Amino acid sequence: MRELPGFVFLILGFAAQLYLIRVFSIPRAVVRVVLGCQILVFLSNLEPFSFWIDSKGSLPGSLMLLWWWAITPLACGVWFWRRFFGKPPGEKTIDPARRAVLRTAVSALAAAPALALGVGIITRKELTVREVPLKFANLPRDLQGLRLVQLSDIHMGSFYSAADLARAVDAANGLRADLMLVTGDLITDRFDPLDKCLLELKRLRAASGVWGCLGNHEMHANVERYTAAKARQLGMRFLRHQTEMLRFGSAKLNLVGVDHQKRNLPYLKHTAELVAPDAFNLLLSHNPDVFPVAEKQGFQLTVSGHTHGGQLNLELLGKNLNVVDLVTPFTKGAYHINGSSLYVNSGLGTIGVPVRLGSPPEITLITLCNS
Repeated sequence: MRELPGFVFLILGFAAQLYLIRVFSIPRAVVRVVLGCQILVFLSNLEPFSFWIDSKGSLPGSLMLLWWWAITPLACGVWFWRRFFGKPPGEKTIDPARRAVLRTAVSALAAAPALALGVGIITRKELTVREVPLKFANLPRDLQGLRLVQLSDIHMGSFYSAADLARAVDAANGLRADLMLVTGDLITDRFDPLDKCLLELKRLRAASGVWGCLGNHEMHANVERYTAAKARQLGMRFLRHQTEMLRFGSAKLNLVGVDHQKRNLPYLKHTAELVAPDAFNLLLSHNPDVFPVAEKQGFQLTVSGHTHGGQLNLELLGKNLNVVDLVTPFTKGAYHINGSSLYVNSGLGTIGVPVRLGSPPEITLITLCNS
């Protein structure tokens, strides 16, 4: 069943291509090359046709699936245009000049997604360090200027290597963190190199330690217990509905971590009891949707990931649009409710397809400030 949506796109993609070939009289040599390459990729590796292409998927298969996603709505648009604005009743031929204009327009529309995706593949590892000052009322003096460095959504595998993570770790270590935070999804599935990922994360350095929470992919791979135990051996702590009271001078910071919160269950069940009324309460939650609940429970700051910042973003009329916006209002960056703040990190790796557009991989430096 996991592969069914991908095969649906296979059928729709081929049908869309055949329709456009018939409408615009694409040369047969071009048709043979394009369809032949797609058949070869399909026969060589069926894994890329799953709906969520994981780290075992191939780059050619991923690109082909993206092509089908682009070409299907294009074919629908051409059909709609011809159906309602096409040749008049009784007209048996299309004007050659008009056909040439339409063919050029279709070629440009088809090339645009390919060019954009190509840019997204090339730039998907161009790391960004984002510095974010967050203000809180009555922040204790000894917490003012505290530096929290966050990494998230590594997804180590075929499309994100140990060498890629090593560069991110080096960049994070250069930020002189007081606390280093890792907010889940170290890998994509149980076949990915989790141990290599943890060994790289072991090199992270912060004055008050390396802390984290686990994501939905650790849950799906059933490696939550192993990840937490192995990380502890390596000097890191992944908090699983656990709390750790940290002291900075005379101030206390209550660090709480939870596993990925499923959307079909109540968020942060039994987490309110972990809140300390006499401390600054910081929640590590892979899923940012918990933010409204966290604010009501008394957390001053929630740090999350999960969304990849949308991963594929389109800026239109000054507004950033992506598919993730349809799922959650907390896509990337900082959000505030009644004096409580949330920061959503865009992550390092990718999921589904090895492409990032409008959402570069990110390391975040959060600085606590008094308002």
